[in-house]
Amino acid sequence: MGGGVQEEAGNRGPSYTVTCEDYVHVVEFSPFDSGSPGSLLAYGGNLFVVVAVCRFQEEDLEVEGLEFNTLRVFHHGVRVDTLAWSPESRLDKLPQVIRFCTAAADNKLRVLTSDLKDSHEVKEIEGHSSYINHLVFEPVEGKQIASVSDDHTCRVWDLDGKETALFKLRSPGMSVCWHPAEVLKLMVAEKRGTIRFYDLLSQQAILSLDCGQIPLMSADWCLANSIKVGAVVGTDWVIWDVTRSSYPQRKKPCHVDRARLFRWSRANENLFSTTGCPGKINSQLLVHHLGHPQPVMIGSSTVGGGLSWHRSLPLCVTGGDRKLSFWMTEM
Repeated sequence: MGGGVQEEAGNRGPSYTVTCEDYVHVVEFSPFDSGSPGSLLAYGGNLFVVVAVCRFQEEDLEVEGLEFNTLRVFHHGVRVDTLAWSPESRLDKLPQVIRFCTAAADNKLRVLTSDLKDSHEVKEIEGHSSYINHLVFEPVEGKQIASVSDDHTCRVWDLDGKETALFKLRSPGMSVCWHPAEVLKLMVAEKRGTIRFYDLLSQQAILSLDCGQIPLMSADWCLANSIKVGAVVGTDWVIWDVTRSSYPQRKKPCHVDRARLFRWSRANENLFSTTGCPGKINSQLLVHHLGHPQPVMIGSSTVGGGLSWHRSLPLCVTGGDRKLSFWMTEM
């Protein structure tokens, strides 16, 4: 069985590629409906963020392959390390609104808001004392941002940059997730292998999960089924059912050197992807399905920074050296 699936998966190149001006450190599809026929996508390089709309033939038969339209290039002045979309980004209203938040190597958050014409605002938020590993917008109204850092904190901010909550961690914060079905909870993953859920009203931890190993590099809360949590730790992927146990139900080795990113598909609760650490020879993209013993897709090219799933298609995107690679999973 295993061998057959492995052969089916095979090493394959991306379904589509887009050439970029710079190394891509992070790339994110908007997980929200922007009201446009395509999907909003942003990617960050060394000095700028590019915002675009993508349409794929898999969702619109009139498109040949991939239609990629750049909406605006935002000068950032410092390398972009992580990026999150606001649910307030809309292209179907006038004026149009684009809003996203970045974190950079200077330990600052920047909230960028634009009407894609003349109005363009950048709000800098300071407070973290070390590298910011991940951030997320509150997914329903978009009025708050949560961020985690090597400074052993998770902080919640309003759009004016005021800190509204502070959670002290026992090791660097690697991932933070906010689920639209559970907006009063925040999921925070720590490098030492612990994932905690915090109640935002009481500001107390209400549930914790344990990897049983270290280092945890990335975790994600499944959008399609909120009882599922996944992570990469060491060279393995691990998955929990939060109603059953604080230890993972499923675990499998995936990347030889070390795994770097874990992301659930937004459309299918059994599909997820992992990447190895950039710069390593075996830094591949792997796509996994919980019903298959082996990866269902192995990307043939080495990946750089970033990993994100399309809002409705079984398609993910990775960044790299002056390119974006889009990978369609044939399920």
